[in-house]
Amino acid sequence: MTKAVKIEVISLGDELVRGDVLDTNSAQISLAIETLGLAVWRHSVVGDRVSDIAWLLRSAVGRSREIICTGGLGPTLDDCTVDAVGRAFQLPAQEDPQALGQVARRYAAMGRELDPSGRRQARLPRGAGLLPNPGGTAPGFTLRRGAARLWFLPGVPREMQAMLELHVLPGLRANYELTPPLVVTLHCIGMSESVVQERMRVLSSPGLRIGYRAVLPEIQVRFAFEPGAEKEHVASLVERARSLLGRAVFAVEHSDGPKGDSTIAAVVGRTLLEKGQTVACAESCTAGRVAAAITSVPGSSGWFTEGAVVYSNQAKSRACGVPGRLFVEHGAVSEAVATTLAQAIRRRAGTDWGISTTGIAGPTGGTPEKPVGTVYVAVAGPGGTTSRLLRLPGDREMVMALATGSVLDLLRRRLEQA
Repeated sequence: MTKAVKIEVISLGDELVRGDVLDTNSAQISLAIETLGLAVWRHSVVGDRVSDIAWLLRSAVGRSREIICTGGLGPTLDDCTVDAVGRAFQLPAQEDPQALGQVARRYAAMGRELDPSGRRQARLPRGAGLLPNPGGTAPGFTLRRGAARLWFLPGVPREMQAMLELHVLPGLRANYELTPPLVVTLHCIGMSESVVQERMRVLSSPGLRIGYRAVLPEIQVRFAFEPGAEKEHVASLVERARSLLGRAVFAVEHSDGPKGDSTIAAVVGRTLLEKGQTVACAESCTAGRVAAAITSVPGSSGWFTEGAVVYSNQAKSRACGVPGRLFVEHGAVSEAVATTLAQAIRRRAGTDWGISTTGIAGPTGGTPEKPVGTVYVAVAGPGGTTSRLLRLPGDREMVMALATGSVLDLLRRRLEQA
C-alpha cells in the first residue's frame, strides 16, 4: 500500500460540530481512498466561520499533500467555503461562466428561477478548476497551493459520493503509482460485534489487517491483505473465518471481484429469484421496516408481493385473522401470535413464504416477563413454520433495525435448507 502520500479530510458545517448531523462523508472518503492503496491520516471538522475555515486550510497545506473538503458550497450565507479559501490564500471570489451555466441548467431542470442566492454557487476562487456536479446545483472546484492539492466537494452525501468517484479518485490514480490492497469483507448477522471479534482472535497472518464495523443490523469483518498476497493464502484465511463464524456469514465481498448489493435483503432476494419463490410480510414492532428493507433492493417486485403493518390487536385480527383468544392466552408479543401472522400473510398473499415480527421496541411497554427488546419473529413456508425469541439490546431504533435483520436472516437460513 502507498503510504507516503499524506491525505486529510476536512468537513465543514456548524451542524457537524454541534452533532446535529453525523459526519458520514469522512468515513466514505476514507474507505474509498483505502481501496486505491492510499490512506487518510487526518480528519477535521470545522464550523461555518470564514476565519476558522481559513486557518484550518492554511494549516492543512503545510502538512498534507491531498486535502479533500466537503460542505459549504450551497446558496445560503452560511455556505462560506469560497470566501474562506479567498481569505486563506488571497484568492478573491469571482463568478465563473462555466459554473454559472451549470447552476442555471440545474435550476431550469427543476423549474426554478435562478435568484441571487442560487447564483452565489457560481462563484469560484480565482485560478480554481471547476468540478462539475452531476447531481446537484453547487459545482465543486480544485486548486493547488505549493505541493498541496485541495479538492472542494458539496456536503450532501449523495452529491459528494458522485463527485468523489467522478473527479477525486481518478485524479489520485493519475497522480500516484498505486498498488491497491486486496480487501475481503464478511457480512455477518445474528452475532454481536464482541463475539465476532473473540472468534477472530485466533486468526493472524503477516500483512493482514482485520477490522470490524457495525452497520445495523449486520457486523462486517474486513480483511485487508498487502498487495501481492497469494490467492490460495487469501482463500484459506477467508474459509477459516467462515468456519469460525458459521452461518452468521451471509455474504462475502472481494474488492477485486464483481460489485453487488450485499445487504441481507438483497441476499434473500437473489435466493428467492433463483428459486422462483415469493414472500410477503406482516409487521407489528418493525412498523414497515421489513417491507422497506426489501423494497430498497432493485427488482424486489420479482419476489415481494405485499406487506401489512398491524400494530393494534384489532388490526392483527382484521388483516391476518389472529384469533382474539391468542391475545388473552399468550399476549400480542408471543410465539403464537408471530407464527399465526406469518402463516396468515402467506395465505392472504398466496406466496411461498410469509414472515412476521411482533415485539416491544420501547422505550415503554416492557414488563418483568417481557422487557423492552423482547421480539418474536417467524417464517412460514414449505415445510412448516419456524419462530425465534429475541432479546434485543439498545434503543427503539436499534431494536427495530435488529428485528428487521433477524427476520430476514431467519428466512435466509430457511431458504438455505429448502
